[in-house]
Amino acid sequence: MSKDPAAAAAAAFGELFPAVYLRFHRRDGKTPPLPNASRAVLQHLAGAGPLTIGELGDHLDRAQSVISEIVDHLERDGLLERLRDPRDRRRVLVWLTDAGLAQLDRDREVLSSDLLAAAMTRMTAAERTALLDGMRALLRDAAPIPTKPKRRRRRSSR
Repeated sequence: MSKDPAAAAAAAFGELFPAVYLRFHRRDGKTPPLPNASRAVLQHLAGAGPLTIGELGDHLDRAQSVISEIVDHLERDGLLERLRDPRDRRRVLVWLTDAGLAQLDRDREVLSSDLLAAAMTRMTAAERTALLDGMRALLRDAAPIPTKPKRRRRRSSR
């Protein structure tokens, strides 16, 4: 009984994928990962643009004091900066520095660009093209990932 070619290819890909991940995953050494709360602040600012600490707290449903502490820490680390709002000089906005944007890029990177580039240097141009075309086709034809509707937290009225 012959196996369906698509099922056989899926099985082969499933066997190869863990080896690819282990060979090329990013190795950061002893660099501590970005705490989830800090990552959330950076990611939200990257999508929303500059915000005040109060606005950021509202968006993330966190107390202003908690957001202020996180922002202070990220500012000390050079990942955020405070800027005067050009439209209203009384308002202070929080925004990502170049280092903060670079940190987000690194944080999203699962595989090591250096390890991948080294391996791809040894491949022919046709092999690189075939690999990338195949990955694009796999992603294009995959079923969409179902998303859960966001639950809204109720704020207590004091």
